[in-house]
Amino acid sequence: MKSVAWRWPNGKRIAVIFNVCLEAWSDGKAPGISPMGNPLPAGVLDTMAISWAAYGVNVGIYRLLDGFARHGAKCSAMVNAIIAERSPQAVKAIAEGGHEVLSHSYTMDVVPGLLNEDEQRKNIERCTTVLEKAAGRKVQGWLSPRGTSGPGHARLLADAGFRWHGDVFDDDLPYVQAFGDRRIVAIPLGTDVNDMPFMKFGNVPHLMLDSFNENIDVARAQGDRPAVIDVTAHAHIFGRPRGAYFYEKIIERAAACDDVWIATRAEIADHMLARNFGSHIADLG
Repeated sequence: MKSVAWRWPNGKRIAVIFNVCLEAWSDGKAPGISPMGNPLPAGVLDTMAISWAAYGVNVGIYRLLDGFARHGAKCSAMVNAIIAERSPQAVKAIAEGGHEVLSHSYTMDVVPGLLNEDEQRKNIERCTTVLEKAAGRKVQGWLSPRGTSGPGHARLLADAGFRWHGDVFDDDLPYVQAFGDRRIVAIPLGTDVNDMPFMKFGNVPHLMLDSFNENIDVARAQGDRPAVIDVTAHAHIFGRPRGAYFYEKIIERAAACDDVWIATRAEIADHMLARNFGSHIADLG
């Protein structure tokens, strides 16, 4: 394995990123995943799935924010821009808590990988405008639904002034991409500690805490190599009482670790760009 000479701030080796997904779908569209195992006939609108997902905006996000506040920790909140139009108070609450608001496309069914370049550019502009209005601050990062960007999407984000994106899964550590004179940090999204697969496969919430503890042990076993651990919750999944309880246990554990830097993705990007280093720097022209 290639050696990595740099460290996180204050010489810490482990960065923990708490990701919170606040998601919504277009009018007349429903999530493709819900707790109900029996699919409806093709063409039938799944009102149960729509109602289930709405829990995140109505209740779940506020419960998760309360957990962060109790431990003085910050998260990176992936927010579909339509929420800034439907429920701007939820976006404002995230920003006022000191958390990062990042773009998660306009809705979950607006996937950049399905759009042409002009549509991608317009989607970026639309999302940025409405999210910044609701949050009252600049949006610096982007992570697409499914992590699925279109060809050239990172370049479009760099052109629009974004400092980082998360639509990469090809490394353990963040790295810098260069497009001419513009740079953007690619921050991979780890999926080991994520409530979505736990829900899909019927695992109980405390196993996510176990997974986090195992990831901490593995990171420490890597010697001097820096590490990133993503801890991801969806407000409509682990924003419910039992899930939020164990998610907060993870926050509490991370906050108690002397060798852990709890960082937002924007802070990760700032750290990389300020020092002009990364696992590799790709000049893509």
